[in-house]
Amino acid sequence: MENAYPQFRGPSLILLGTIHILLFAAGLVAAATLRRGAPYVNPFAAAEALRAFFEQNPSAVRVSSFFLFASAVPLGIFAVTMVSRLRFLGVRAAGTNIALFGGLTASNALIFSGLFGWVLSLPDVAASVSMIRAILFLSFLFGGAAYAVGFGLLAAGVSVTSYFSHLLPRWLIALGMLVAVAGEFASLSLVAYPANFLIPITRYLGFIWLLLAAVKLTKSRRPEQVPHAAEAP
Repeated sequence: MENAYPQFRGPSLILLGTIHILLFAAGLVAAATLRRGAPYVNPFAAAEALRAFFEQNPSAVRVSSFFLFASAVPLGIFAVTMVSRLRFLGVRAAGTNIALFGGLTASNALIFSGLFGWVLSLPDVAASVSMIRAILFLSFLFGGAAYAVGFGLLAAGVSVTSYFSHLLPRWLIALGMLVAVAGEFASLSLVAYPANFLIPITRYLGFIWLLLAAVKLTKSRRPEQVPHAAEAP
């Protein structure tokens, strides 16, 4: 018997979220493996440490940058599909557009971070410390503050609209707002370096929120799809 209720047509949120997380994790594992124990350096490291790292670990830099770039694609599709799902469930609020803007901002930030990181694997670039530092800062900022602010807006847009539409449990909405606040305050790292600790909080708590929200919203149905108690078998 054909289902009488309209069905959402689009990619699986759960699958997209899982692929995004696995690709990001693959980049971390590949980088750690190919570096063979060499510690990662940030843009604030000494000049010789930067030169030595990128001259000795081009493969680790190239492969990890590829996976970071690749992880941006399912995240962007996830954001578009999430907003489409909310609208299918009857949400008509500015929060969906905020979520879409945030999700695409986070996705594009990872794309640029991955591409700038890949450039650092080129021998000619690795020979110049000033060029290394400039490009590494760009990769660091796109993959850090820019990503966190975008992801925070995605979490805020989904959480706020889901609160008023009763689509997510309150504890999951609270987690989403925590991710959102951490993401927005991560922008303070541009003026105060210690605020960088908010970036991994946004990222890893965001992974948990992303998957749980995907599961809950996949199971949610439009109000007109919920049968009345008297009609329930």
